[in-house]
Amino acid sequence: MSTAAPAEWWRTAVIYQIYPRSFSDASGDGIGDLAGITSRLNDLAALGVDAIWLSPFYTSPQKDAGYDVADFTDVDPLFGTLADFDEMVARAHELGLRVIVDIVPNHSSDQHAWFKAALAAGEGSPERARYVFRDGRGEAGELPPNNWHSVFGGPAWTRSVNADGTPGQWFLHLFDSTQPDFDWTNPEVLEEFDRVLRFWLDRGADGFRVDVAHGLIKADGLPDFTFDDDANSMGGTEGPQSPYFGLEGVHDIWRRWRRVVDEYEGDRVLAAEAWVLPLSKMAKWVRSDEMHQAFNFAYLETDWKAADLRGVIDESLEEFGKVGAPSTWVLSNHDVVRHASRLALSAENPQGHGIGPKSLGLPDPVLGLRRGRAASALMLSLPGSAYVYQGEELGLPEAIDIPDEARQDPTWFRTEGERYGRDGCRVPLPWSADAPAYGFNTTGDTWLPQPAEWAGLARDVQLDDPSSTLNLYGRALRLRRELGLAEGEVEWIDGVPEGALAFRTGGIEVWAAVDPGVEVPLPDGEVLLASAPVTDTIPADTTVWLRR
Repeated sequence: MSTAAPAEWWRTAVIYQIYPRSFSDASGDGIGDLAGITSRLNDLAALGVDAIWLSPFYTSPQKDAGYDVADFTDVDPLFGTLADFDEMVARAHELGLRVIVDIVPNHSSDQHAWFKAALAAGEGSPERARYVFRDGRGEAGELPPNNWHSVFGGPAWTRSVNADGTPGQWFLHLFDSTQPDFDWTNPEVLEEFDRVLRFWLDRGADGFRVDVAHGLIKADGLPDFTFDDDANSMGGTEGPQSPYFGLEGVHDIWRRWRRVVDEYEGDRVLAAEAWVLPLSKMAKWVRSDEMHQAFNFAYLETDWKAADLRGVIDESLEEFGKVGAPSTWVLSNHDVVRHASRLALSAENPQGHGIGPKSLGLPDPVLGLRRGRAASALMLSLPGSAYVYQGEELGLPEAIDIPDEARQDPTWFRTEGERYGRDGCRVPLPWSADAPAYGFNTTGDTWLPQPAEWAGLARDVQLDDPSSTLNLYGRALRLRRELGLAEGEVEWIDGVPEGALAFRTGGIEVWAAVDPGVEVPLPDGEVLLASAPVTDTIPADTTVWLRR
């Protein structure tokens, strides 16, 4: 048994992602806020997580739910004030929780002061050089500079309008047209983000989750390129080198950022959102002089199949271990279908596409929750650091039946409804079954509608149910800490039936019956945790921790 904290907290931490718009709303306007987060921190400390990560709360027109930043060093009034941020950080630290903030370096909002200045200054100006502006192709520049497509669908270029009303240059936006890309070869951009990092570190932030950390650098000459964006909308597929994702030049930026972070005491961290494969390439982002962690999207995207899971676990531990970094484990976040639904889908669903009423292969909710619980119990037994997305501890499924007129994700609009996008995983949380908006606030207003069936999944209902998903997470996190599982090693057990997994770690055994129809005899020993009821066998879609 080991309860000693490691020297570097982030190597073994369970980090809870808060999507501020949907976590808790103190003001009652239907959008979550910083004061709402502060009011619920006791609940997260009781759950047993080590840190919180906040998706963007910066000043923003909210065209992409805050990932279109107009001011990187202020709080949007929707979420409160800098004083509210300071109060939240202080309370989190009192409770022993670290605070990681999201940072979005690939692009700004088109309402950022720099971009407004770029449009006003015109071609060839220093102001315009902070972004990626280019002349168009064709006789009158009427065609985009190249054939790149936006991650959100449609072209990656929009033509600007000159002061006299005539068509001007085109600007690059790998995401929405309201999110122009910075030019990271410009020293001004480098220096500005040094300032931004220090601003939040000085206010007590314990680190940063870096959005699109595989982006920023574009290939010289911006060459035409076509990849299968249905395979991976963030461009992380293996194959020909993307001209805008995963280029070697990004690593110089992260070394620079690491030097800034290392100026501060307290093990401040950088966590990369790097959609790159294979894992041997992703591991480059967490070499000793770059970032501390990278999200393990290979694990997130692995099918619920025993052989595939064993393969990705082995590969993760090996590749991250080669560079001295912990593996991370993640099943859900604000960009993917919640895993309590995703693991029961029977049709392909590329990242970012989402699901809705007309989607193929919609999940069986009972099977989805059972698999989701089993997957969570498996993930939380693995060595390294784990990320939990708000609401997964309640077993929340994807919200499927959102009316078309209520949807807000730019993907929905840019694809003219072809892709539902990410609204379904962003619906405000249920805290109290009998309260307005299920306790999200006191007014009943919500920026996205909550499914009626979520009343039965509210936190207050689950607290009193020993078999609830909330209590499963609570037990798993407590045992994870008591047993030192995050510092353990995986030793596979031989002779396990096909379609199942079993390994030793931290003085216990973890058994998972994964493939459909698989049942595994329950070994002798004390069952410490089970994702579903077990008798003398472990039924399919069930994970068990036991001590022998």
